[in-house]
Formats: sequence, structure tokens, C-alpha cells
Amino acid sequence: MKGNDNDITILMAEDDDGHALLVQERFESVGVRNALIRFKDGQKVWDFLTGTEKPGAEPDKRYLLLLDIRMPGLDGIEILRRVKQDPRLKNIPVIMLTTTDDPKEIGVCYELGCNNYLVKPVEFEKFAEVIKRLGLFLMIVKVSKLKAG
Repeated sequence: MKGNDNDITILMAEDDDGHALLVQERFESVGVRNALIRFKDGQKVWDFLTGTEKPGAEPDKRYLLLLDIRMPGLDGIEILRRVKQDPRLKNIPVIMLTTTDDPKEIGVCYELGCNNYLVKPVEFEKFAEVIKRLGLFLMIVKVSKLKAG
């Protein structure tokens, strides 16, 4: 359905299988039914966004990017930097979803243009609550389409 928030595809860069599964389960539990594509490292998500990897991101499609900071290949901060510097990608909302609570790294992410920074708590219930809030955020946020390159 065009114009429906369900046409937002969530791109999740998360190398930990357990965290990725938990994120997906929590999305489902709060009613987020958006398509979700998971990447296990930063280079793969970058290749998807830039079209280096086929199939890649489609022009005129809406995406939301969830980034872990600590990943193999390119880390989340480097992906964030590249996305926000690319005229075609810069309007993609980026949410850092990571276990890193270092104030310097949080500050760097906001300076680079992330839309939100969520720390994954170690305790299941707290992590589940973070994901639930993120799910509710996704249902109300308006996301721009990719610009044709």
C-alpha cells in the first residue's frame, strides 16, 4: 500500500544473532510488521545502500537504518558518517542500537546526524522495553524516500 508506514523497510546491521532475533521478536510483539533486512556486518549494509551488492536499495523506496556500533567490516559510526555524507542517502533515518554507552561515542553519533541512540541494556526486560519504544517510534515516524541517483 503506497503511503502506508508499512512500506518502510528496516535495514538492521547487527552481527549478534541473539540480539537480531530479539529485535525482530520485539518488533512483532508491538505490531511492527515492516519488512526487515538484516546484515551481519557494516560492509554488507553499505554495499546494499550504494548498490554495489545486488539487489541493492531501490530508488523511491523508504528505509530506516538500525546500526550497531561494534561490527565486523565497517563499524556503525563509519556507516553513519558515509550515509549522512551521501546526497542520495542522507535523509535515511539512522538509529544507533548498541551496547556502547560511552558518552563520547554517543556525542559523535549525534554530531554525525543519527536520529536516535538507544543503548541495549543487558537485562532482557530493559532491552525489550527499548525495542518496544523503538517499535512505537517506527509506527509514528515519517520516513523520506531514497533520492534517485
